[in-house]
Amino acid sequence: MTTTPINLTTPLWLVRIATMVLLAGIGLSAARAGDPALIVGPNACGECHKKESAIWQNTHHFTTFRDLPNKKEADDIAGKMDVKRLKSESLCLNCHFTLQAPDKVIAGISCESCHSGGKNWIKVHAEFSGKKEGQETKAEIAARWQKSEAAGMIRPTAYYLLAKNCLTCHVVPNEKLVNVGGHAAGSPFELVSWSQGEVRHNVWYNKGASNPEGSQVRKRMMFVVGRVVELETALIGVSKATTKDTYALKMATRADAARKAVAALANLLPNASELKEIADIGQGVGLKLNNEAELVDAAGKISVLGLKFSNSYDGSGFSAVDQYIPGADKYKGQVSN
Repeated sequence: MTTTPINLTTPLWLVRIATMVLLAGIGLSAARAGDPALIVGPNACGECHKKESAIWQNTHHFTTFRDLPNKKEADDIAGKMDVKRLKSESLCLNCHFTLQAPDKVIAGISCESCHSGGKNWIKVHAEFSGKKEGQETKAEIAARWQKSEAAGMIRPTAYYLLAKNCLTCHVVPNEKLVNVGGHAAGSPFELVSWSQGEVRHNVWYNKGASNPEGSQVRKRMMFVVGRVVELETALIGVSKATTKDTYALKMATRADAARKAVAALANLLPNASELKEIADIGQGVGLKLNNEAELVDAAGKISVLGLKFSNSYDGSGFSAVDQYIPGADKYKGQVSN
């Protein structure tokens, strides 16, 4: 099993960990919404990432911008929640759209929904260290990536941060929205099957020649990290439950399934000690009503350990999970090439 030492005292890591724990306490929807002042919009990304942009336009993430306001189901939920306009109410904006300051919906779920608002990092990311593409040294490339990440960019290798952005919407930590509005409490989300389907855009390093699956080691990391983030977000979901109703039942069921999955993974991968710690935390917390403080505390601890796990391993020693990783027949949506 290959490990990479991680320095948790660096400013970047302190900021990210503190942010994750804070967001656990104030609710996941805030994490997903982001800061509209930092959004540059998908066109800015598409200037260089033309193939990725074209793939995105064939996804439900793209078409929600047009389709959601015309769906009867959405209108019914909006009516029950006293939402007058889907594109001007924060209750819907958090997950279904991209909002740019000043309060303008510019797209559906777009590039910055996953990779974070680009205002502070897009120029660093795109400038090739002041040279033309192909002229940078390896050291210059590494420095540019490091600066981009320090400025807030979430790269594809940041498994935990990417998964967190997915699960903050595929788990719905809003009791009233579910019990009163009739909104689903979340999606049956699994990171490999949902990331390798229609949203897959692995085209940059081959100049758009193809859109291959992630490598096996990458899928291993996504599979395991996805289960950990599922547990963290489900615990936050349970923490919002105050009445014995649909929401509480759905969230408790989800959290219980997640902690059992993480416990099983900890047994499969005994050398990854963080998983055992995470499993113990999950098993030790009560999935009960009005238990917010305990559940949020547990979720915060899992977040710190999950981030450490995500950046301490590369998946090369995780072959024990291969038999459980979903195959192509389970991928969500049609893949574009």
